[in-house]
Order: sequence, then C-alpha cells, then structure tokens
Amino acid sequence: MKRNDSTHCSDCQLDVNRRHFLGATAGAAIAASAATSIAAPSPKSKAELAIVRLYDSLNAEQKKALALPLSDERRTRINANWRITETMIEDLSAEQQAITKDIVRGLTSEEGFERFMKQMDDDWGGLSQYSMAIFGNPHKDRFEFALTGRHLTLRADGNTDNGGSKDGKSGHGVAFGGPIIYGHAEETPKENLFYYQTKQAHEVFKMLDGTQRAKALLAKAPRENAVQIRKPSQSLPGISGSELSSDQKDRLAQTLQAVLSPYRKEDVDEVMHLMKASGGLDKVHMAFYRTGAGGETGDVLDDQIWDIWRLESPSLVCHFRGAPHVHAYINVARRA
Repeated sequence: MKRNDSTHCSDCQLDVNRRHFLGATAGAAIAASAATSIAAPSPKSKAELAIVRLYDSLNAEQKKALALPLSDERRTRINANWRITETMIEDLSAEQQAITKDIVRGLTSEEGFERFMKQMDDDWGGLSQYSMAIFGNPHKDRFEFALTGRHLTLRADGNTDNGGSKDGKSGHGVAFGGPIIYGHAEETPKENLFYYQTKQAHEVFKMLDGTQRAKALLAKAPRENAVQIRKPSQSLPGISGSELSSDQKDRLAQTLQAVLSPYRKEDVDEVMHLMKASGGLDKVHMAFYRTGAGGETGDVLDDQIWDIWRLESPSLVCHFRGAPHVHAYINVARRA
C-alpha cells in the first residue's frame, strides 16, 4: 500500500548536512591509515557489484534523475524522512527493483534485512515507496549509493569515501559510507522493531551501582541528529568503559553488538577496526537520559527502562531515541 508523503512526525523533518558529521574526520589520519589492510567493503563487495548492475541498467532519462555527481548537495544531506530523488523504487523496471532489493540485502545481515523490510512495510508501504540515488560512477574511483525514506537511510560506497580528505584518495576513514539512520513508527515500545536494543542497553544500566548510575543517567539528551564526532578537547557524556568492571564491560560490548547486528559483516568489521584504533571499549561512553531534547520523557512506560540513550567514543556516535518512537543515528568515522 502506498503511503502519503504527509505521514510524518515533527523530528522526521530534521535536515542536516553530512559535512557537519564528517568535517572532524578529514585530514592526515586518513592518509595514515591507507596502508592498513582491514576487513571492509570494497567495490567488489556484494552490494557494490549490485550497484554497478543497477547503474548500467539505467536508461538516459533515469541516469539524469538518479545518477548524480559526487558534488551534488543531496549526497551530504541527512534526514529521517525524505526522498533523495523524486523517483521512487516502484518507478523502476521490475529488474531494477529486484537489483535494488539485492543492494539492500547486500548491505545487511540476514536478520537485519528482514527487520528493515518489515520496517519499510510498516512505515511507508514498503521498499517500493523509498527513493535512491547513485553519486559518481561506480566504474571509477569514487561513488556512493544512498537509499532514503521514512526512518531509514542506507549507504554504500565500496570504502571509496575518503572522509573528506582533499587528495581524493580512498581510505578507511568513514564506516557505512557515512552517517546512517534507522527507526520505526510504532509508538508502543515493546512493539517497536528496535526495542531489543533498548532492552540490551538496559542490561548495562541494571548492572551499574549507585555512583555509576549517577554518572550515566543525565537530565536532558542532545538533539538526536547531534552525532558529529567530537573534537579531542570535548568531553564525552555518561560513564566510560574504563570505569566498568569486566562483566559490565561485556554488557556494553553486547549493546554495541545489538546496534550493529542489522548490518553486513564488512561494515561491522570496519567499525570495530576504527573503534580499536581510537581506544576500544575503554573509550566508549554510555549515557541514559531522563528527557529528550524536545522535552519528551525518556521513560515511556515509567518502568525506569530508559528509552533515550547514547553510545559515544572518539570514533563512534549512536544516538537512540525511543520516545515517542524510534529514531536512531549511527556515525562512525576516524577523528583527525
């Protein structure tokens, strides 16, 4: 069923330039990592090969609408509810729709693919109602695929994005091809497709003693889209992994694993590489919030299971807002 574009919530209209997220990742750190061999997506990865197939299938009119230059400002925009192009997946040929589905399958784990397909069905009437674009030429050095719609942004770039470095060379500076978004419009927390992540985050909170909880539970969350990588001089909110016992740290690792579980192994491996390079779990901070940036409660069911929480390290930010429904952003990048 096709959904009306007017279906929205107020925060879905947030619009942010991706350069705001990536600006802190550019520069010498990218060049320093270029010689490091890590598990990461490449132009030969499953999703990227499907992107080439899709690109080659476009006719002249479709290329004009969907094959855009890397400099196009739409490549750098972040929004929880928007069409990156006016062309919807349902406007493509049956073969092209099947290829687009293959791209989504290639970007996700088996469990994640099923979860995102249901999320798209629930929130906007299915994948056919979402939109995509290909920036650059996937036969050349740099490109990016982006799929956008209500409560979902997926990206793929074959690890050709250099994180903003000026030399134009590829590097291992940005995971997922850039900041990504996921969510679900179900406002009953336990019915939300991503409530399992909040349950896992709560396992960390349950293990904290009184002093640790006082440090981890904060009054008011930042805006959900405030997930740029912080500068070295900026402090991180909440309690750090270095302050946790080994069993508490295990729970923290399981929370990170839950956040990453919907995505393909290559992206997850790159995330872990970038995090290890910036200090690993000891540098990961976790915070829970009593209220959201708009004043919404952080405890929807009044059960002290905090529905707004945040993971942050020198190379990762995940902001999970589960009130009134889930909006979540992930940004993983090497800090310059």
